[in-house]
Amino acid sequence: MSIWPAALGLSVAGSLGGLLTASLLLLFTHDVRARFVPWLISFAVGTLLGASLLDLLPQALDTVAPSPIFGTLLAGILTFFVLEKLVLWRHCHDDEVCEIHSSTVAMVFIGDAIHTFVDGVVIAAATLVSLPLGATTALAVAAHEIPQEVGDFAILLSAGLTRSRALLLNIVAGGAGLVGAAAMLVFGTRTPEAVPYVLAFAAGNFLYVAMSDLIPNLHRGTIDTNAVRQVVLIALGVATMIAL
Repeated sequence: MSIWPAALGLSVAGSLGGLLTASLLLLFTHDVRARFVPWLISFAVGTLLGASLLDLLPQALDTVAPSPIFGTLLAGILTFFVLEKLVLWRHCHDDEVCEIHSSTVAMVFIGDAIHTFVDGVVIAAATLVSLPLGATTALAVAAHEIPQEVGDFAILLSAGLTRSRALLLNIVAGGAGLVGAAAMLVFGTRTPEAVPYVLAFAAGNFLYVAMSDLIPNLHRGTIDTNAVRQVVLIALGVATMIAL
């Protein structure tokens, strides 16, 4: 099987799969979303931690010494911290805790496009190593995309957009994932020695999102107060990455 259709297909599955699932959740009432979205966040934490520490980093360390790989991991974490400070990278997972008054449609669109572009790069880099690694990475991306897109939809709807208009904007932003995947395929096939560094950088992305964005919300209890359920769902996310 050619690497191009596999990587592009997994990029669509990871980015747009999460988006379409989130759009289906919007068909339910707020009370239903308030119950299920926190569960998805806990599961996403497990998939992100499992994919970064059990899949991406070990693959990167197979061919490159630990020092440069962990240096790249650190660079990835710091890069996403800076992007978030610049408000180009934003995450929102609940339509009540989002600061809607300080958000704009353009900023949500730009942030989502950048986010999805990076996701496409990550999925393609993982697929260049192996198809199973690409599949687990796409699943981790999709698991996080679902609650994030629910929050993005809430912001766009609160800004006055119709459901169809909000969905269209998110689909267009999701197309950036294909651009990122294609760019990584061109770059990675020409310079395969750079792929382990991209994997380490991607692991920094996943760790930052899980530990600075998702876990703090779970600790504060603003979205889910059941600690046992959180632990079980996080463990389920990790177990899913191991099983795949």
